[in-house]
Amino acid sequence: MSEAAIPSEPTHPFRVPNFRAYWVSRLSMTLAQYAMLLIIGWQTYNLARDSGMSVGEASGQLALIGLLQFLPLFVLTPFAGLAADRLDRRNVGRFTVALQLLCAALLGFLTWSDEISIPWLFAVAILLGIARAFAGPALSALSPNLVPKAILPNAIALSSIAWQVGMIVGPAMGGYFYAIEPALPYAVATGLFLVSTIALGVISKVPQPPVRKDQRPIGQVVDGLRYVIHNKMVLGAITLDLFAVFLAGATALFPVYARDILQVGETGLAQLAMAPAVGAALTALWFSLRPLKTNVGPKMLWAVAIFGLATVIFGISKSMPLSLAMLFIVGAADMFSVYIRQSLIQLHTPDDKRGRVSSVSLLTISASNEFGDFFSGSLAFLIGPVLAVVSGGIGAIITVGIWARIFPVLRTTRTFDPPDELLDNHETTHPEGEKA
Repeated sequence: MSEAAIPSEPTHPFRVPNFRAYWVSRLSMTLAQYAMLLIIGWQTYNLARDSGMSVGEASGQLALIGLLQFLPLFVLTPFAGLAADRLDRRNVGRFTVALQLLCAALLGFLTWSDEISIPWLFAVAILLGIARAFAGPALSALSPNLVPKAILPNAIALSSIAWQVGMIVGPAMGGYFYAIEPALPYAVATGLFLVSTIALGVISKVPQPPVRKDQRPIGQVVDGLRYVIHNKMVLGAITLDLFAVFLAGATALFPVYARDILQVGETGLAQLAMAPAVGAALTALWFSLRPLKTNVGPKMLWAVAIFGLATVIFGISKSMPLSLAMLFIVGAADMFSVYIRQSLIQLHTPDDKRGRVSSVSLLTISASNEFGDFFSGSLAFLIGPVLAVVSGGIGAIITVGIWARIFPVLRTTRTFDPPDELLDNHETTHPEGEKA
């Protein structure tokens, strides 16, 4: 074969059929997930209130929804990572999306037949937690297998765009469709999960990573955790986000604000859920055009403090425009912090430990989000939703002050460049194409 006849590698991820199918699957799944999760919380709160529960008691039901989603993630994450490394990642993804499809179809039927109840919503929350525990590692690990290394950064960016679009449009779909017909969001989610399953089904076989039988999985997890504990930069960055979002997570209480505080109904609920996602997406777009380079540590601390302050103002607001503005700032500040934190974690971790350290980071994200929902709902049950949100925001601000003191490296870090001693430890590791 002549040199001219040798096919060149694709120059864009969308020129790769496998990646096109993956992207469609990820977008469809994210749209369906966020539409469904919003309505599950809304129905849980309304069923509780309509049964005679007080605002605080109904908020406690939202806390249980968060807990039931978190527990499977917490227990299964180590095994899910192992499954993603040892099993066909396409099949793991197909199974998890199909499970979510069945959940959406079940809730759609129960809503349409007026048989929906809090126990059913709790049961589905557990199944969704199981599905998401296995879907995250499998689908994240599948993406780099689909495109050449030269265009992997573009593939990662496009995958992130699919997720951001799903985060913004999904809640809007859920809220507005529910206003038309309560079962409609679940019907649409069922269709989207079906599209996602089919798209994963057309992805052709990809190389599997070799299984190292000389390493015990539990030992690898412990080794990664040990590294996190001893690296003050990584530990400080991970735990700052963990405690700030855990304390100031107001998203679980959106149904309370939509029904009883702002009184804006289903469409207002959709807008409340969209506002932080829009802020986060625009911030991510800004950083893709103007990457941050200086004073990264102090700016991360300030971003988390602004996140807490905006949460406080949202908590006391009785105005829908002001509430939306504060949630926009919450999302923007959170993404600002996430951008810096993930970059620092990736660049301050040796290449041979990045996977395990990332799994620890992902687990803390689940703890701050789903378990944070449980904390917010429980606090609202005890002291009321407004005081719960306000005190959580204040707690995030206090956390910044404490972390700046006990992790001084966070306020002295000026660039993303790792220290010289870490570079010395990279003598035998050469990361290629790795992006924060």
